[in-house]
Amino acid sequence: MNEKVKAAIIGGTGLYELDGMQVLEEYFPDTAWGKPSDTITIGRYKDKLIAFLPRHGRGHFISPSEIPNLANIAALKMIGVEEIVAFSSVGSLREEIAPRDFVLPDQIIDRTKGIRESTFFGKGVVAHASFGDPFSKNLSDRINSLATKLGIKMHTGKTLICMEGPLFSTRAESKMYRMVGGDIINMSVLPEAKLAREAEIAYQMVCMSTDYDSWMEHEEPVTVEMVIGNLTHNNATAKKLIADLIPLLGNGEDLSLIGTSKFSIFTNPTKRNEEQMKKIRTLFPEI
Repeated sequence: MNEKVKAAIIGGTGLYELDGMQVLEEYFPDTAWGKPSDTITIGRYKDKLIAFLPRHGRGHFISPSEIPNLANIAALKMIGVEEIVAFSSVGSLREEIAPRDFVLPDQIIDRTKGIRESTFFGKGVVAHASFGDPFSKNLSDRINSLATKLGIKMHTGKTLICMEGPLFSTRAESKMYRMVGGDIINMSVLPEAKLAREAEIAYQMVCMSTDYDSWMEHEEPVTVEMVIGNLTHNNATAKKLIADLIPLLGNGEDLSLIGTSKFSIFTNPTKRNEEQMKKIRTLFPEI
């Protein structure tokens, strides 16, 4: 692509099957961190270029702990992406967030086990980027305003727990997550959100509730059948949202992170690992 693709959707493989979208390219690049989860579909919809990346691969063959997150975000950065809207199924930890409701979280609690590579830096180049507000409020506000117009029930200002998986929570774990302030839970927001921040890409996850996790004892524990039934309904709602959202993305409304990564590097230039810097410069040629 000669033209920059400034916006991307990360999520399930069916989300890009929009009536009227012209598929321009199937992009499966080599990055300095390997290949992404699967081919990235680049299309034109309502006169706007958009990239679609299936996080778990087409057919959902990649476990949450095995997603090549660095390659995914690097590939999107390399084609010019400035904004990412990521869709994910979640379990609800609050009664008011019913299955089939949508949520725009504004905070994350990390309950992964440290086995996922989660930074473009390290290996002789130390960087510490701000992550106090892990999502883009500007992007969240645009999505929420559109959801209101479309009549989609959208909760805001919620905290997302990210657990390791691939098994769902025990009842005891689910109750603990409620006690520490969690509202919803998934297995995929990290390190995706951290890497988007390092890559200077505005990022917002749209969470789609499929179940009540395991905390509600008068409910049956979450099962795959339950999740898939609600997932099918949620995907239809998500496609409706995406169809009207695409024209609102990639218009330069949130460029607040651009240029911040070079200021997050603490390592003295004379001490930086040059091999690691070569990889980092594929994302930031100016560093």
